[in-house]
Amino acid sequence: MKLRNAFFALSLLVILSVPLLSQDSGGEKLPYRWNELTAPDFVKAVELSDGICLLPAGIIEKHGPHLPLSTDMILSREIASRAAELEYAIVFPEFYFGQIYEAKHQPGTVAYSPELVWMMLEETCEEMSRNGIKKIIIVNGHGGNNNLFGYFCQAQLAKRKDYTVVFFQPNDRQLDAEVSKLRKTDYGGHADEEETSMVFATRPDLVHADRAASQSGRDQERLAIPFGYTGIWWYASYPNHYAGDGSDPNKAIGEMIFKSRSEQLAELIKFLKTDDSASNLQDTFYKQSGHPVETGQ
Repeated sequence: MKLRNAFFALSLLVILSVPLLSQDSGGEKLPYRWNELTAPDFVKAVELSDGICLLPAGIIEKHGPHLPLSTDMILSREIASRAAELEYAIVFPEFYFGQIYEAKHQPGTVAYSPELVWMMLEETCEEMSRNGIKKIIIVNGHGGNNNLFGYFCQAQLAKRKDYTVVFFQPNDRQLDAEVSKLRKTDYGGHADEEETSMVFATRPDLVHADRAASQSGRDQERLAIPFGYTGIWWYASYPNHYAGDGSDPNKAIGEMIFKSRSEQLAELIKFLKTDDSASNLQDTFYKQSGHPVETGQ
């Protein structure tokens, strides 16, 4: 009996350790990661996902003295993967082209030119569309990309596209209130208690919490410009490219954030599978923008 129970426990452990795959109409199991699909299975995946693909976006940059350079990619990939397990969608390989010029003074940072970043974004979307993907959801893990992706979405209206780009923006209001009850620090923003806890929840082997206090993550307050914005603001405040204190990560915080954001993303995927209003309105806009004097006033 003990041997049988041990075998059952081992079998259950193996089952639980295998990434969840989605089942197509033929009963086959399909991976959700683009690069893990065979060419014939990719065709099935496009159909099963209703032509929806997630683009996990991050950057290669310093994350304090204690987290890996790929932190943002790890987190965006985890959120996208968990969402795809809840509601099937194809997940593109991690996209590490973005805005990170404020960290060029730190070792390991990879900052491509603005022109290349834009081209990679645009051509990646074009290649997705060429392969049957008509709804692209950007899942961002890097704060420095927020303005870039917002503008990229707006720029889709400059020229006719046969696909729609959606920038996933989770609502963290309720989550923030719940997380604040568990937090031990009251400041942060980059490689802080929350972000460190998220990495700790999925890749604890990459977290060096004992090193977190070796550098300051406090705002240095070296610049104050009234009624103005300048690109050097982040460097002025956080020259160590570290905002917060990641000395004491809490797995519960990380899991709480992952659960909330992946569930919201899964809800967005499900919505886009059945709702074409954004795509239809985009097509109508393209037609009207070509003949503005004919648009009803």
